[in-house]
This record gives sequence, structure tokens and C-alpha cells, in this order.
Amino acid sequence: MRMRTHFVGVPSCALALVSLVASCASPETEDLVDELDPTVVIDLDRVFAAASAESGVPADLLAAIGHVETRWQMVAGDVEHDGAPAVVGLMGLRDADLERAAARAGVSPDEVALDPEANVRAAALLLADEAAAQGVSGAELVPWIPVIAAWSGIADPDAVARYVHGDVLGTLAAGVEERAESGELIAAIAPHPELAQLATVSVAKAGTSDFPSAVWRPSPNYSSRSGYRVSHVVIHTCEGNYAGCWGWLRNTAAGASAHYVVNSSGSEITQLVREASKAWHVAATYACSRNSNTDCGKNGVSVNNFAVGIEHAGFASQTSWSNGLIEASTKLTCDITRSHGIPRDRHHVVGHGQLQPWNRTDPGAHWPWTRYLDRVRAHCATGGGGGGGGGGGGGGTPPAAIVIDSNTANNDSARARIELAGTWTSASATPGFYGSGYLFAATDEVSAPASFWFHLASAQTRTVDAWWTAGPNRSTAATFVAFNAAGNEVGRSTKNQTGGGGGWVALGTFNFSAGWNKVALSRWAAPGKVVIADAVRVR
Repeated sequence: MRMRTHFVGVPSCALALVSLVASCASPETEDLVDELDPTVVIDLDRVFAAASAESGVPADLLAAIGHVETRWQMVAGDVEHDGAPAVVGLMGLRDADLERAAARAGVSPDEVALDPEANVRAAALLLADEAAAQGVSGAELVPWIPVIAAWSGIADPDAVARYVHGDVLGTLAAGVEERAESGELIAAIAPHPELAQLATVSVAKAGTSDFPSAVWRPSPNYSSRSGYRVSHVVIHTCEGNYAGCWGWLRNTAAGASAHYVVNSSGSEITQLVREASKAWHVAATYACSRNSNTDCGKNGVSVNNFAVGIEHAGFASQTSWSNGLIEASTKLTCDITRSHGIPRDRHHVVGHGQLQPWNRTDPGAHWPWTRYLDRVRAHCATGGGGGGGGGGGGGGTPPAAIVIDSNTANNDSARARIELAGTWTSASATPGFYGSGYLFAATDEVSAPASFWFHLASAQTRTVDAWWTAGPNRSTAATFVAFNAAGNEVGRSTKNQTGGGGGWVALGTFNFSAGWNKVALSRWAAPGKVVIADAVRVR
């Protein structure tokens, strides 16, 4: 049984970590439990406070380190770079420290790896030990700088400075808040403006001729492309934090590199190797059978000879990616594909795990491939942003498509928004979703829709499509109702969501008015099924 949202510390049902368990769920909710995700953890502010009270490590410092390491997600770190440590849990504990952390907290290593509260507590106690060794204590954050540096486990001095000042202190100075897709608060850090001067790192911007906005941090780990032309972009996850990733890839002992590394917010990109050179990021020769039998002439050739590799701070096991990271990465991929004439499709922009499936899974099951390629095409002005144009009144250039995603963070608030009535739950357990996940709700004879709102500057005739994940427990009669800005119904369409998932399905062409129009997905049906609200496209 998979459980999706962890409410840490909730006393009901005698289990502190889950919001819904079969032993205490009603018959109506038992079928929904399988849609819940074990890695979305909320109520972390209480957990950080409790760990701080026990260990003496400031709660905001614990929260900042956790956010830098995993964006407050429970992860099971894979090995992306041989020789680099795997990390586990919300605090990014290195596997080499797992036994010591478990012993220090008086729990098993499995608990530290799988239980968010145990993971935070064990990390706090290890930080307290390091602080004691360095003679550091108290609520003031500045004295903890050498403890943060030691915690990073990074050898590269530039990368340590980035981790301590740019990342951890930067997070503390600016503050941060994360919410689950369904709106629950995961955790928050109030800004610490007193740290602003310390939260900066001097970097040399010059020298990034391939992508001018990147920071040039050269790696010695590269070689010649042996005459091969660049024809593919490979998407990777670091299985760790940003500074640790590029710091390791500049190390000669790593024997690995990538062309670029994107940080978790998308605010900075590092370039390590020129695109003209071969970076060492895929330990596999090409086999077209793993890529829909395309480019079979490259069979047996090292992927690195013809690919540009982009690493992303984060983990293949995480459930969501920040909008900033996706935007920064898609702008970079657009630039690479434009420079080298690479088709912008899933056969030429590919995942590491797709090419090396025996020991790599990145970028993971929750990487938003559809939205990613849509945004690449949009940045390159070849369509995208939901895919294609169409519809619209008056001839000439078709109006741009508007995509309304179930995750508010993915929407342009000036043009699109999602509004929920009743109880809808965020999920990403079923593959084939649009963006970073989807919402589901139980069918019932109630009016509690998911409304996909979109703004039009003038009255227009538009075609509407919907996207959902299919499954046997889905409604066979999910009803989408279109309304104009005056609130008048202009059409409806009923769809069977047990099939047709993972792509756009046309709902019809309707006459909308100027202002905020909407498409409402109704839950009204006999109980016993679920309705999926994923995304709507207006074109």
C-alpha cells in the first residue's frame, strides 16, 4: 500500500506520520489510499522545533539545511556518480553516516532512512556532535558557519563556499516556504535579513561562451568528441545538492563530469565542460532499442560522443520539481538544441536512465517530460507552453494555447488558475501525468468541482482539451462543463477516464467571452470511483 501525504505528528489513528491508513480509513476512503505518496511530508516546522529543542541546533538552521539538500522531500538517493556518497531522507544524510546517525538517535538505520521525524532528529544530533567538537552553541546563526561547512562533506573549497553562503545562508536570509500541491504547508523559514551580507558568493561570470548566463566552473574531466556531432541532450539528476554536485564533478578523482548543472530553484547554472568537448556523464554505449529504434546508426557508440549532459540538483525519487528549475533548464535545452540543430522531441532530449537502465533511473518517474518539452519549444518559438495553437476567431495567426495545470505553481497567474471545491488530493503515483502531478477526488452526488479558469482578452471560439492519468478505478463518466465569463454554460463533454490517459483528449469547441472563463470537472456520479483533474488546454 502506498501512502502519499505524511502529516507528521498527527495523533489520530495512533500513527504519527500518515494522514490516511487502511486501519482507520472508512470504506469510502480505502480505495483512495493507493493514490497517496509517501514522500510528501507536511507539518515539518514542528519536527524541526522538536529536534532543535533536543539537540540545541537552531530550528531554522535545520530547516535550511533540509531545504538545500532535498527541498524537504523524503528521498532515497541513488548513485549518480561513482565514488560520490548516496544520501537518504529529508536531511540528505550520507549513507556512510547512516549507522552512526541511527545509533546516536537510538533507532534503526531503516527508521532514519524512511521516517521523516527520525531522519531530522538523527541529523540534528550529528550536527550537535560536530558543534560540540568545534565549541559552537546557541541560537545565533553566524557561529554555526564552520559546522555547516563540515556538514556539507564537500572537498572543493569553492563549492563549500557556495553551499555555506550561497545556499544555506542564502536560504536563511531570504526565507522560504513550501506547500504541497493541495495547499498544505510543508514548512517555512522567516527571512533573516541580518545574514544578507554573508549570503553572497563571488563568482566569475566570464568565459561561458556556450550559455552566457551560466557560471563557468571548469572541470578537468573531459575529452574529444572524436568527430561526432552533438545530436542529443541527456537529462540527469545529481542525487544530491547543487554545490556538492558540481564540486564533485570538478574533482579529478571523480572520473565524471557533465556540461551543465542547474540548481534547485533555477537561479544559477554552472557550466563545467564546453559543448564542443565530450563530458563523461553516461557510462553506456548507444542502443536504439532503448530509444524507440531511432538513430540506430549510432549503435555501439559512446553516448558521450554525441550528447550534452545537464545535471539537476535533486533526486530521481523526488515527487516534484520547482517551476524555476524547469524554466531555467528548458531555456538551456532550447539554447543547446538551437545551437546544434537537435530535434526537440523525446528521442533526442532523453533521460539518463533511459540510456543506462541497468543502474540508473534519473531523472525519475516524476520528471515532467510533457511540460518540459512544451517549455523547450515555447522558449525556442516552435510551439509549446501546452502544445500548439488552434481555434480562435478571426483567421490570421492562431492564438496561443493556454494550459491550466492542477498545480498552481505551474500556471501563469495572469492567464490561468485552478480552483477546488470540496476535497481533492494531490498525487503522482500513476505515470503519464501532465506537469508535476495531478489531483483526484471521490465521485459522489455533490457539487464540488475542480475549476480550470483561463483569461481571454476578447470573445473567442476555442477548442478545449483535457489530460488525465488513466486507471481501473477512474470514473467512466467524468463530466467537463465549459462556462463563459458571465457564468453561462456554453457546452459540456463526458469522458471515460479508465482509458485515454497520458495525452490531450479533445472535449469540444466552445464560444467563450472576454474575461475569466472556466472548464469545471464535476465529481457528480455514483460513489465508488475517482475523478482525475490533471490539466486543461485551451487552444
